[in-house]
Amino acid sequence: MTESRDPPTGCAMFGIYSGMFRRRRSASMTSLHRINATEAEAAAPAAQANPAHRKAAAVPHDSSLRPARSGRRTAPGPAPRRRPRTRGAADPVPAKAANGVGGARTAADPASEYTGMAAELDKMILDHQRVKGTTQLVRATSGNMMLHRNLGNLNAGAGGASARSSLERGVKQANERKAPNGYAFSGMGNIVKESNKPAAGGDLCRALSHRTDPEKLKEMGNEEYRQGHYAEAVALYDQAIMMDARRPAYWSNKAAALAALGRLIEAVADCKEAVRIDPSYERAHHRLGGLYLRLGEPDKAIYHFKQSSKESTVADVSRAQSVKSRIAKSSDARRLKDWITVLQEAQAAVSDGADCAPQVMALQAEALLRLQRHDEADAVLAGAGAPRFGVDESTKFFGTFGHAYVLIVRAQVDMAAGRFEDAVATAQTAFQLDPSNREVTIVQRRAKAAAAARLRGNDLFKAGKFAEACAAYGEGLDREPGNAVLLCNRAACHAKLGRHEKAVEDCSAALAARPSYSKARLRRADCNVKLERWEASLRDYQVLIQELPENEDVKKALSEVETKLKSQRNGGAPARPQH
Repeated sequence: MTESRDPPTGCAMFGIYSGMFRRRRSASMTSLHRINATEAEAAAPAAQANPAHRKAAAVPHDSSLRPARSGRRTAPGPAPRRRPRTRGAADPVPAKAANGVGGARTAADPASEYTGMAAELDKMILDHQRVKGTTQLVRATSGNMMLHRNLGNLNAGAGGASARSSLERGVKQANERKAPNGYAFSGMGNIVKESNKPAAGGDLCRALSHRTDPEKLKEMGNEEYRQGHYAEAVALYDQAIMMDARRPAYWSNKAAALAALGRLIEAVADCKEAVRIDPSYERAHHRLGGLYLRLGEPDKAIYHFKQSSKESTVADVSRAQSVKSRIAKSSDARRLKDWITVLQEAQAAVSDGADCAPQVMALQAEALLRLQRHDEADAVLAGAGAPRFGVDESTKFFGTFGHAYVLIVRAQVDMAAGRFEDAVATAQTAFQLDPSNREVTIVQRRAKAAAAARLRGNDLFKAGKFAEACAAYGEGLDREPGNAVLLCNRAACHAKLGRHEKAVEDCSAALAARPSYSKARLRRADCNVKLERWEASLRDYQVLIQELPENEDVKKALSEVETKLKSQRNGGAPARPQH
């Protein structure tokens, strides 16, 4: 067999195992192939006469692994034509290839079974696909691993020189062909950091050599974790766990990497597994206590901190007890509708360590909504540091009632921010989780009514029916008082009807709830221009030019207002009195 003219890719590292792979039959067969072919032809009549021979002939043999018999020579001739055969009840059923592509091995085929290096490679391919979800490696024949569109079986050559050169070329091309996540493609399940250093091939070989040592994989995961590569660390810990799931350190280290990625609920599950394996593993207890504290479960945090006396300190237990007290006070104040106390206690709980607790965040956001600080409420639940968990995992972890409360607060925040469709969907999910909860039912009805009123008002406004649209927005405000979007839309209707005073009032109310609402500020500035209130208009335009520095309309309006105000101060026509 000759090498392909195309330079091999990353799978060239498998060239060192090429002596274990099958060689395909070709027109220019070697003398060994010809001898075996002649033997097969000579054995065919006997096999037909003897059922035992027929059964043995049904098993394909690998000519590359069978030694040639000395002393027998046959004249070269064309390759024997294989006769089609139908599979009977006694025939072996072909086993599915390891990666689901191709494959001619059979479950009862002794010639196709193999162990050692080749079996280890098969396991590596399966592990890689299970962890990474890639299908780059496929099986072309029963023993030949290859990449899509590339030749996979490389001739090692004499002395192994060809295998070494193939490996070097494969590593070079793997580093040149970068994956979207910035890592060189290796075609294997191990994590290999892309590097411009010549040691990239060494990293590949190091990962391959450590494939059978879970402790080495753990050490590599620790190294990735220290460098801040948490996703890569998780993958390496997963590999170690697949090889030896009885080591609690693997589960605990993986939990630390998951927590760094913000996947706290998954981290809790892995820490719990580490503690199940070894109930005396104090580091896992301490890590589990910290996770529970961050998620707003102080009782569980205190329990696990006490189980890790060597790892935990008095300060850890004290923080957990403080979070427990803060949450209780915030909940009590909520029942009394003391929103300032709710906000203060919830913020203190976050400062004490419950920084990823959805219920604590919901208490804080609800208090800000009731205090007409809608922008801040939105930032609490939708900011960069806000916890984001799926509905199923949150319901399972926090319980139905707890997660339903978080959802109804989120629905109200969405309404305040003008995301009416999202609000309706979120409220509906909360109602499905807890349909008997009166508070959930009220929020769901409010969200539906406000969304319908806004949609009806928009349709009427587009049709030029400004009075009807104004009434529709008013109905929405009856269900959702202080909603900045509905107020601003109603202000637009007032402006179209020439009621600029009322438009200014609605815009001011919208800005009181959402100071960053640029549309309401622009509308108020324009109405003040109509009322010739130059100074009030100038203040709004000065704020807008900072928020929208590239807006040409704002620049032009600001210039005109400045000119009018200068003319007034220089003895021009007196402005109308401001109220």
